[in-house]
Amino acid sequence: MAEIFAILLVLAICVALFAGYPVAFTLGGVSLLFAAAGSAFDLFNFGFLGALPQRIFGVMTSEVLLAIPLFIFMGVILERSRIAEDLLESIGRLFGTMRGGLGLAVVLVGALLAASTGIVGATAVTMGLIVLPVMLRHGYDPRLASGVVAASATLAQIIPPSTVLVVLGDALNNAYQAAQLSKGVFAPQAVTVSDLFAGALLPGMLLVALYMLYVIATAWVSPKSAPAIPPDPDPLMGVARVRQLIAALAAPVILIVAVLGSILAGIATPTEAASVGAVGATLLAALRGTGSFAKSLVETVIKTAQMTSMIFVILIGATMFGLVFRGFGGDDLVHSALSDLPGGTAGAVLAVMLAMFLLGFVMDAFEIIFVVVPIVAPILLAMPGVDPIWLGILMAMNLQTSYIHPPLGPTLFFLRGVAPPEITTRHIYVGIIPFVVIQLVALVVLWIVPQLATALPRALYGGS
Repeated sequence: MAEIFAILLVLAICVALFAGYPVAFTLGGVSLLFAAAGSAFDLFNFGFLGALPQRIFGVMTSEVLLAIPLFIFMGVILERSRIAEDLLESIGRLFGTMRGGLGLAVVLVGALLAASTGIVGATAVTMGLIVLPVMLRHGYDPRLASGVVAASATLAQIIPPSTVLVVLGDALNNAYQAAQLSKGVFAPQAVTVSDLFAGALLPGMLLVALYMLYVIATAWVSPKSAPAIPPDPDPLMGVARVRQLIAALAAPVILIVAVLGSILAGIATPTEAASVGAVGATLLAALRGTGSFAKSLVETVIKTAQMTSMIFVILIGATMFGLVFRGFGGDDLVHSALSDLPGGTAGAVLAVMLAMFLLGFVMDAFEIIFVVVPIVAPILLAMPGVDPIWLGILMAMNLQTSYIHPPLGPTLFFLRGVAPPEITTRHIYVGIIPFVVIQLVALVVLWIVPQLATALPRALYGGS
């Protein structure tokens, strides 16, 4: 009977989310109602909720999660300092003279911004405002243009430093230690955020390469959909543009080396590197002197507080859900379901990946991490042959699709809000489908070649 309550709890939350209620309050509120109902039927022990204050205190004092507001601050202030605009303008002019060049420039800028800011919304809005009108003016197919911009913006969720990887790393570490304890290992190993950052680099570059190959193939098959920009007749202007490109690249490259380089080299933890990045981004914005720096700084702090609060409130609601779900024996139910699937370990991992992909239609990456990962990851990691870093990167690449697949991918709404009137919602939805397929292909490649995720962490840190 208690397990029936666990199933009904999940269904009730899904119904409330479809009805449009806020995720954080839905998770906490519905879980509390079910806890009260279960207690009334003597199916739930309220003692489970006694762990809630300690769990919340642990979340708020987590040194790992402290990196989240710092990375968000760094990304917002870089976006407001017009560094993204300079990158797009410079790289766009450099590659625009080749067929499909503007599309390639967008993908490259998306990768650079991902490695320096890590914020999907800001990247999508900035590129949508600057690049889409230029691409349309030069005859690009609206579907290809909107698809490239939306997909490139989501690279910020797989290429480190990424807030999704920070949150996923913390959740995965807890799950990995729980899995080892369940097998009698009382000195469990850890999975760090640095491991996931290193593991995500090659898969992230694979995704960039696949995006670029698609743009090149489209330009070759259908030249009219991705035409070249006429070259500048003045050769001196070409030299000036190369200098402009170098100047535009300097700031993000310095930040990437300072933040990501220090993490991968083992010089700094992700939180320490995030603080360096936040200070560095602030100094860059001050040196550029764009607009009122003091006003920009205040707006950045407010935006950072809003985004951080959203993430942590969802985490608190997910903590309540996790306690109530376990109180009803839901984790045992999930364990039995995954263990009984055909195909053994591979079948269980495939089922979880499919479930996460489908949940991405109605939930974003943070919500899926907070709700799903604590339940399924300990079970998967206790199974033979499941590498925690490989599983984490597999989940991260899967979660990335939640930002772009129709109908509720948030990047599609960001783009719709800034797109020129010539680009319709249909253009955006149709244009993004090939890139969703590309992400699924990348997932299959990572499944077949797990060394893409595990080779670099093992080379740098000795593996897990």
